[in-house]
Amino acid sequence: MEAIQEAYAAGIRDFGENKVQELMEKAPQLPSDIRWHMIGHLQRNKVKYLVDTVHLIHGVDSMRLLREIEKQAAKVGRVLQVLLQVHIAEEDSKFGFDAEELQEALLSEELAACRHVKVCGLMGMATFTEDEAQVSREFEGLKRLFDRCKSLSLPEHVQLETLSMGMSGDYLLAQKAGSTMVRIGSAIFGARA
Repeated sequence: MEAIQEAYAAGIRDFGENKVQELMEKAPQLPSDIRWHMIGHLQRNKVKYLVDTVHLIHGVDSMRLLREIEKQAAKVGRVLQVLLQVHIAEEDSKFGFDAEELQEALLSEELAACRHVKVCGLMGMATFTEDEAQVSREFEGLKRLFDRCKSLSLPEHVQLETLSMGMSGDYLLAQKAGSTMVRIGSAIFGARA
């Protein structure tokens, strides 16, 4: 908490948390103008705890999760900003839409009918590897997909402006590939205890 207060005092207003319980514990103890980002894998049964607090949900990895966010946001009369997570890594431990599923979701009547969700962009996590060429390929592939999706005839509340890719270990490669948002908490605050 002390480190967050220090970063806040330096002017930072966007903070990410990857555990719902920790976000819910921290938020009430910190300034109310912090924009909280839910950056971890989100289970549907935890959405209801976030809807009053979170500014942006990064990892919407399925239509089932999107439906739950729509439902819970409607209950509190909010429009929640989300990023759709695309599976770009060559490992099974990551979540997300593949390219075909993503396009289907973006063009679906179900998404068009959402009134309490604003899709702001895409998010992806590269393979956890030392192979920079592979990581760059994965980021570049997501950037191409992002650009392709932006050219689709999308609903008004789908405005693909944010491309969130890159974490503390690979954010420079992500920026080079076209990332507009990076998640660099451990580079700033150190590894989680």
